[in-house]
Amino acid sequence: MNRCTTDTHQSEEQGIFLPPAVKSIPISVLKQNGLLQALAEGPNGCTEADPSAELLQAQEEWEAMESLQSGIVGTSAGHVPLIAFNEALQYFQTADLSECRKKIQPTVQRRGLSAVAHFFFGPPRLHQQLQGERDLALAIAQCGLDNNEKVHMRILQTIYKKLTGSRFDCPRYGAHWEELGFQGLDPGTDLRGTGLLGLMQILYFVMDSRTLPLARDVFKLSQHESQNFPFCVMSINITRIVIQALREEHLSRECNRRQQVIAVLNDLYVATSLRLYVIWKTQQKTISDSGFVLKELETFAKKKPKQLLRYLEIYMSGRAVSVIDGGFQHPSPSSGVHSPDLNSAVGNSSKEINFTGVCDPQVEMEGEARLI
Repeated sequence: MNRCTTDTHQSEEQGIFLPPAVKSIPISVLKQNGLLQALAEGPNGCTEADPSAELLQAQEEWEAMESLQSGIVGTSAGHVPLIAFNEALQYFQTADLSECRKKIQPTVQRRGLSAVAHFFFGPPRLHQQLQGERDLALAIAQCGLDNNEKVHMRILQTIYKKLTGSRFDCPRYGAHWEELGFQGLDPGTDLRGTGLLGLMQILYFVMDSRTLPLARDVFKLSQHESQNFPFCVMSINITRIVIQALREEHLSRECNRRQQVIAVLNDLYVATSLRLYVIWKTQQKTISDSGFVLKELETFAKKKPKQLLRYLEIYMSGRAVSVIDGGFQHPSPSSGVHSPDLNSAVGNSSKEINFTGVCDPQVEMEGEARLI
């Protein structure tokens, strides 16, 4: 046994360990400062001439972990610039989404009496010149998160920085995404119900200076000690509601009036998030109420989208918005939401409804309609 081995055994017997501060340092920093090499050296700085198989395997594992920490395997970590919503949208307008477009179902297919009733009494059809924009939105909703697409990664980083206030990039995978309200270490696994449109709407929420304060208020409420809920999962569920309202043609009248589709989708998303915030805060909702609240949000967004959008305008103008008797009211000009004595907007139900997961949403729809 050489001296290095002897000294190492002595260190183990004496209970010498790396301090916690060293353990928490990023792997790349450890390598740059020679600390990883020190792990393979004895206390006197001597190393074995031929590294063992165990040491080589450990080195490979460290390098693999470093690649994971950098965010995307094969690329080095660096400063990722923020991306505005319009820039991200321009990317999707020019990207090849042909495969995604093959999967979309622009409208819900109705049959029998439902089709007849919708034809005579339903909302107007979307103007032909707007159908391309509608199909683009639905194609984005079919687009998965791609590590090799820089714009996708910039969207993720922007959301993280704007919600947390961090100036630094975060790893592509990790528990920090759970802190933002995703269900796991990889946000991409939560997007199967809404695709990149789920992230795009969060991006709009946090990058518009008018809506950012509300986004941060909702995010802060989601971290409440007793009223907490997964912010990003809830947000993606709201995007799912918006998509369904579009496909069921509940938004056609407003889109035709404004001659826009994606802008209407974004406004309805923010308006629904506002309603979620007011209900959740004023009625002391908790995670056990989330499924029922989401169902109420879906019903309201489909039946009264114009009213939702109207009260978003009121809120954005600086007047308070509160929920009462199943609707909104604005009691007085205010800079915040203050309405302690409100009647329930969603009522009581003896049947418990579980939280709607974004990966396998349960949606009752007519005919052969499916959630995209």
